[in-house]
This record gives sequence, C-alpha cells and structure tokens, in this order.
Amino acid sequence: MHLLLKSAAIGMASLALMATTPVLAQVQSNRLSKGPQTSLKQPHRIVIQVTQNDPAIMNTALNNAENLTKYYEDKGEKIEIEFVAYGAGLHMMRSDTSPVKERLAALSGKMKNITFSGCGNTMGVQSKQENKDITLVPEARIVPAGIVRILELQEQGWAYARP
Repeated sequence: MHLLLKSAAIGMASLALMATTPVLAQVQSNRLSKGPQTSLKQPHRIVIQVTQNDPAIMNTALNNAENLTKYYEDKGEKIEIEFVAYGAGLHMMRSDTSPVKERLAALSGKMKNITFSGCGNTMGVQSKQENKDITLVPEARIVPAGIVRILELQEQGWAYARP
C-alpha cells in the first residue's frame, strides 16, 4: 500500500511537471493568442537596393513598392519600404539626373510608408568625378554608406529585394 501511494505521488508530480514544460506552455499561449490581433502585428518591412543607372530597373523597383503597398493595405496590414541607392543607382535620387524624379515626388506625397535613402559615400565620389556638388531630390535623405544601411536594416529583420 505504501508503494502504491508513493507511485501515485510520483505520477501526480510528473503531471504537474508536464503542465509547466515550455512546449505545453507554448501550446497554451498559442491557444490564448488566437483571435484578431492585426492591430498589434508588426508591419512588413523591406529594403529595396538600387545600384544601376537604368530607368527600367528604377521603375520596376517603384512598381514593386506600389504593388507591395496595395497588397498589404488591401489585407489591412502595414508595410514599410526603404529604397537605398548607391553606386550608379544613386542617379535615381539625384536632383540633376534622376529619370524618375517626378515619380519619386508623386509616390512620396501619397505613400508615407516609403523612405528614399541615397549613399553619402557615392555622392562624394560622384561630386569629385564630376567636379560639382551633387544633391538629392527633396524626397530623399543621405545615409553615410548605402551598403551599411542595407546591412543594418537586414540585421533588424527587414527583407531585401533587388530588382
């Protein structure tokens, strides 16, 4: 009889231990978290790299941003998009040579989820090569190094695309 009580006590202790295991706790947490929580959901985030001075590629990248925004807005979800241009792709954001200058202004005006970042290193190189000051369109901002900006965003969990 003493052995039977001891066995029952061990069985109850095992059940109590199982109820506190991380797996069971996760299952219980999942059950509790089901339901409408879209307002608490993190926004989707993507960085789009532009490194070519090609209007077709620039327009494809901008089309991607518009399509992504429409898709997630239709689902009631948010998305943040950052374009990072460097090397030859900086022309996308240059005030004097951008083949998509008007489109950048239009998108920036209607889509507050988009950031345009131009590489400061590239600006310095191009200024020296062309013997003039390089400026960006008003919708763009300067980051110290385009490739560093992309790395930092990816380290924060941002997705990456390059058209």
